[in-house]
Formats: sequence, C-alpha cells, structure tokens
Amino acid sequence: MRYLILSDIHSNGEALRAVLDRAGGLYDKVLCLGDVVGYGADPNVVADWVRAHAWLTVRGNHDRACTGLDDLEWFNPAARQSALWTQSALSSENMDWLRALTCGPLSIDRFQIMHGSPLDEDEYIINTSDVAPLSGFLDARISFFGHTHLQGGFILRQHRIERINSVPLGKQELHLDLRGEDFYLINPGAVGQPRDGDPRAACAIFTPEENRVVYYRIPYDIGAAQQKIIDAGLPGMLAVRLLVGR
Repeated sequence: MRYLILSDIHSNGEALRAVLDRAGGLYDKVLCLGDVVGYGADPNVVADWVRAHAWLTVRGNHDRACTGLDDLEWFNPAARQSALWTQSALSSENMDWLRALTCGPLSIDRFQIMHGSPLDEDEYIINTSDVAPLSGFLDARISFFGHTHLQGGFILRQHRIERINSVPLGKQELHLDLRGEDFYLINPGAVGQPRDGDPRAACAIFTPEENRVVYYRIPYDIGAAQQKIIDAGLPGMLAVRLLVGR
C-alpha cells in the first residue's frame, strides 16, 4: 500500500493539481492532514477533490475557523479576512463535510496522522524542544503531522532527537528509509502555502511495506494562484507569500 500524504492545501487549486499530476500512478490511497481551506481562493475546488478522493482526513485549525466552529480572535487580520471570505464562498456540502472532520491523531496500519501534535491539534512542532515532551505520548512508531508548513520532521532515537531536512532547492525528491527501532514525526510539507523558503508545493508518499518515505517538491503556476487571490479581494500579502515560500 502506498499512501500519498497531503497537508495544508489551503484552497490552492493550482498547487493541488500539480501535486496530483506528479504523484499520478505512484500511490494507492490519499491521506490529508488538515487545513484543506483557508488563505487561498479555491476552497470549493480543493474541498470537492479531497472530499471525493481522500481516504481519511483529519481537521485543521483553518478548517474549523473557515466553517464558523472557532472564534477568529486569535487569527491575524489576513487569516481572519480569508476565513470570513471562505465561510461565504463554501458550498453547503463542503461546509457540512469540513465541520464533520474528526480531530487527530487517527491510527492507520500501525502509523498515525494528525494536524498538530499528538497532545493538541493546534500545537506546532517546529524545534527539537517541541518534540522532547512528546516521546511518551506517541502511540505509533511513525506519525505524520502538518500545521507548520515546514517539510521534514524529526527522528526520536534512544538518546537524541534528530531533525529531518526538507528536499533541497534544486532537487525534486528526498528518500528517507525508516529504521525499526526509532520513532518518526514526519511532516510532508504544505501543498498550498510552504513556509520553508521553497515556494514549490510539498507532499510525501509513504510505503509501509518498504519502510520508506519519499518527500517531493513540485513547481506549480504560482502566478495563477496569486491572481485568483487578488481577484477575490483577499489580502495581497497572501498572494505575495506564495512566491517567496514564507
């Protein structure tokens, strides 16, 4: 079984299409780690596809905010404006589906998926100091998470925590072979709004039988995604950040 792992698509239809074109024929099932919507201008395009094709999806904080399940008080002004716009743009079918998404972690085939951390779906796992307190709360050796928009993750070895780097600039993929005695927190990166300095869409494919994860970076039509954001009247900085990957 080969799993295509997607996270943080954020209503970016161009990025999603590019990822699916690149991954075509390489996977059997799709898993989504949340934040299907928010920020971008294609909420229904993205939600329609994920709703129809993802085998399992956990909710993200923007999925809650964009469907009125969360108070927007803690969102920055651009995120708040985007969430309100998305609430008005979503179809009733997609609104109902997003509201019904479950909180992670979800266990699958001896691994698990989540949006934030195993303790809190809204908690960011960015540094090794964020990982150390989680070691006693991992219910599986391999966990996939999103939320940070930073491709890579962490390896928890017996006496240390190591960072997994993202696909280098100039490369298209990075292979990670998983060792049986270690624990892994793996972030496939953001499909729709990377924040690691690389504007290319990010995803990963996991093959449990081979104990292998392949990280991918895929170029897409950023200009088209930016123009949709501008045409929708969304904050201009949401278009600008797509080009810089921040």
